[in-house]
Amino acid sequence: MFSATSLSGDKPEQYAQLAGQARALLHGERDRIANAANLAALVYHALPRLNWVGFYFYDGVELVVGPFQGLPACVRIPLDRGVCGAAASSRRTQRVEDVHAFPGHIACDAASRSELVVPLVRNGALVGVFDLDSPDPARFDVMDQEGLETIARIYVESLP
Repeated sequence: MFSATSLSGDKPEQYAQLAGQARALLHGERDRIANAANLAALVYHALPRLNWVGFYFYDGVELVVGPFQGLPACVRIPLDRGVCGAAASSRRTQRVEDVHAFPGHIACDAASRSELVVPLVRNGALVGVFDLDSPDPARFDVMDQEGLETIARIYVESLP
């Protein structure tokens, strides 16, 4: 049975602890849905001031919602729309301080004010995105981005 521990120390130390917990949680499991579900729950409960954490998977045409924590979400996102679409199409992390100022933002949860979306790429192919929303403006900084990109890499490495 897995047991998460509380994060302590400064932000880099907390992300190192979270990465260790993520590795332990995904160790030996190859199912992408099971790992996405557990990872979304881990991050949602470990980090403060989040209102949505989850995955969207690329089906060859668009992004389709996968496992998440938070309110019900948009089911399908075209690659030319929103923060998730921008991360998927550019294959670059999108860190948005004010989602209302982002062109084409898709408001699945009206309470969301800032967002961080990490593309999931394996062997050059788009797998999907790892998406985090916060009700706080400018919730995510460079340290959050780096820490969550590490968490996303751990997920990608777990894929068969």
